[in-house]
Amino acid sequence: MTSPNRQLKLGAFMRPVSIHTSAWRYPGAFADANFNFAHYKRFAQTLERGLFDAFFMADHLAVLNMPAAVLKRSATVTSFDPLTLLPALAAVTEHLGLIATASTSYNEPYHVARKFASLDHLSGGRAGWNVVTSANPHEAMNFGRDEHLDHAERYRRAREFYEVVTGLWDSWADDAFVRDVEAGVYFNPERLHVLNHQGTYFKVRGPLNVARPVQGWPVIVQAGASEDGRQLAAETAEAVFSAHHTLDLAREFYADVKGRAVKLGRDPAHLKILPGAFVVIGETVAAARAKQQHLDSLVHPDSGISSLSILLGHNVAGYDLDGPLPQIPETNASKSSREKIIERARQEHLTIRQLAQWIGGSFGTLEIVGTPQTIADEMEAWLLGDACDGFNIMFPFLPAGLDDFVNLVVPELQRRGIYRRRYEGATLRENLGLPRPRNQFFE
Repeated sequence: MTSPNRQLKLGAFMRPVSIHTSAWRYPGAFADANFNFAHYKRFAQTLERGLFDAFFMADHLAVLNMPAAVLKRSATVTSFDPLTLLPALAAVTEHLGLIATASTSYNEPYHVARKFASLDHLSGGRAGWNVVTSANPHEAMNFGRDEHLDHAERYRRAREFYEVVTGLWDSWADDAFVRDVEAGVYFNPERLHVLNHQGTYFKVRGPLNVARPVQGWPVIVQAGASEDGRQLAAETAEAVFSAHHTLDLAREFYADVKGRAVKLGRDPAHLKILPGAFVVIGETVAAARAKQQHLDSLVHPDSGISSLSILLGHNVAGYDLDGPLPQIPETNASKSSREKIIERARQEHLTIRQLAQWIGGSFGTLEIVGTPQTIADEMEAWLLGDACDGFNIMFPFLPAGLDDFVNLVVPELQRRGIYRRRYEGATLRENLGLPRPRNQFFE
């Protein structure tokens, strides 16, 4: 199966290094990777050698809400601030996109607009903003609240936040800075727009004190899959990181979100759907499965149960772990993650212990475990089956999981004609095939 017209887009999901709870314990892994810049530099440069579109850094504004007895087993208990780390990675790469999470719940729009505009200039047009509404309740406690705003209100705030940020990015026309040395004129005041936003959640005068980003706007990324999340993605996102573990579910999401975008007058080609894919590579399928089994065996049961409880928004530690998942009450946690877990538990008749093992490892996303050829088979089937435009790859451990993907899977994808052999352009937008947004205030 080949297609000269469909090309996979690949991101690398770094949380802040690997998503797997026990990645840091795997033989040969860098246990200190999440706080060692030399390792980050190596990872980013390997991704660029593999022609990846972007390095995507997830982020939280609080330590995960787990008991200390569980938290002590997590390598992601601390991590760099992404908007400190990514400019440093920009200096040691040339093509790799740099996407960071910044919450609309506990930031101000002016801060986010300024930081991402700066990153876009520093990187030569490679920045992307992952727009999220915070889910960890301890984040609220770090910002003067006892609990989050409710789910629907978080999304209403996010929509206005996005409008303010993009309005600030358009403060300056692209030709505003004339820098006429002889006349002593640095910029043309007629090419400056003062936003003067006054809305439900924000009052922001503007203008932004950073020139319009190289890309016009950094690429807008979104990851919600709830009803509110899907609608926000259809309205605003240019890349969506989804989390569906079956082809049928992925096809439904792909058709739904792209269909919503079309109804809003958007070109569906300008909205890239990139499911998360946890990829384990071996010389044989059996060898790959053995790697995964060994990795999963390193997950302490307490970690899996706590991770499951967080995603459900309800503590399940007191239930019979070898019994079915009971009725879970409505919570203020992420709705899409919660519903996905409950649905799989019901469909596959999984016990709480089995669910916890699944969640504690790959966090319940798509798992592709096999040889470079079988992995490429599945990726190709998803691409040509209108289930995705590419993948957000989750490496099981580092550096070997990343090295194996770049050295073994990338050449197989290229051989089939579904992955690039060189970068298409200089910016993240150009490589993703996305247009540069027009300035809403200037022709």
